[in-house]
Amino acid sequence: MTDGPNPLGDYMRARRRLVTPEQVGIPAVGTRRVQGLRREEVAMLAGISADYYLRLEQGRDRNPSVQVLESLARVLRLDDDATAYLLRLAAARPRRRPRRPREETVPAGIAQLVATLPLPAVVEDRYFDILAANALATALSPRLAVGANRLWDLFLDPAQQALHPDWEETTEGAVAVFRESVGTDTDDPRFVELVGGLSLASPRFSRLWARHDIKVCEGAPVRLTHPRAGDLRLNREKLDIGGTAGQMLVVLHPDPGTDSADKLALLASGARTPADAVSPGPGPSGGGARWRAPGERR
Repeated sequence: MTDGPNPLGDYMRARRRLVTPEQVGIPAVGTRRVQGLRREEVAMLAGISADYYLRLEQGRDRNPSVQVLESLARVLRLDDDATAYLLRLAAARPRRRPRRPREETVPAGIAQLVATLPLPAVVEDRYFDILAANALATALSPRLAVGANRLWDLFLDPAQQALHPDWEETTEGAVAVFRESVGTDTDDPRFVELVGGLSLASPRFSRLWARHDIKVCEGAPVRLTHPRAGDLRLNREKLDIGGTAGQMLVVLHPDPGTDSADKLALLASGARTPADAVSPGPGPSGGGARWRAPGERR
């Protein structure tokens, strides 16, 4: 096997373990020692040699054709988004120099928009670090604030877990979106720090991360249980912020005329803008927001 990262091989290995012989028409005969499909079975179904598949999975061959990858995607039962992710992994080239930590700065116009929106709104980067948040977002959850990490809190903060009555489904989707968002950019120090910390602190995150599930970020309904407002049914919209390194504007809004709309209006009436609700963008204020580990002083 080769030295160094092998994201393509890791992904193929993880996904073949999730496919059962019955799903691809292979009779289950006798006792199987492996979880999911054997390498030889994947190779046979994809129309390639077992030795070639082994080289791909071990990282000794990193230049498969698109046709081979699409055949493997079919055998591994990948949907369109997961297939696109597989192709991206194959096209990625390892960096020769280590990455340096990168400061994230919210554009000034977006920062102003977040502060004035009459809806819960935050800006997060590709690692789910919160770079900007308005008062209503923080009223919805104190952890929706600058310096927090949404993924970290979702897995490790009891109050944040209680906010999500569908916590297991929420965490499953969050990890799949996170992996797709990061893509091949896995040598970033922030990624290494976050995934390493979560893998050690949360067995559930570790299990979900090992599945290599992929889900494209898109709008979706959200069910929340607020300690004061009670049950809320909101719609979450995620909008890409152009000209940034993967920043997203996340807005939560209720359907008009619903009970959730009334409850959100009550929360808004008592919300106050915290002093650090928005990280300043380029301009006279300067600066930006840096992620802080839980417990780190500002």
